[in-house]
Amino acid sequence: MTSTSRTQRVCFQLQVKPECIPEYTRRHAAVWPGMLRALASTGWNNYSLFLRPDGLLIGYLETEDLAAAQAGMAATEVNARWQAEMGAFFVALDGAPDTGFLQLTEVFNLDDQIRALESVAPERS
Repeated sequence: MTSTSRTQRVCFQLQVKPECIPEYTRRHAAVWPGMLRALASTGWNNYSLFLRPDGLLIGYLETEDLAAAQAGMAATEVNARWQAEMGAFFVALDGAPDTGFLQLTEVFNLDDQIRALESVAPERS
C-alpha cells in the first residue's frame, strides 16, 4: 500500500469455497445497482476481483482511506444485505467479506519506482 500520492492501492485475498465458485461468479456478473453505487460513492475506486479456479480470490482497489471506505460501506443498508449473502461463499472468514480479508503488502510498483528514479538521477543503463 505504498504510494507517493494520496491514493492507497489495496490488494487482498479471500478463499471462495470451491463448490460455490459458479454461484459466486454468477452473482458478480450482475452486482446489484445499489451496491455498485454505494461502492463508488464511498471511495472503492478501480475495484476488481480476480478468481483462480481453486477459489483463491484476489481483490484490488484504490482509495484515499481504506478504513473510511469500509466505514462508509458499513453505514449502508445495501452493504449489510450484500455481505450477509456473500459471507457463506468463503472459507474461514473472520468477519464480513469486506472487512475479513487478508490484506497483502505491496512490495513493488513500477510507477512509484520510475518517479523516484526520475526525481533523483538522470537515466542510466
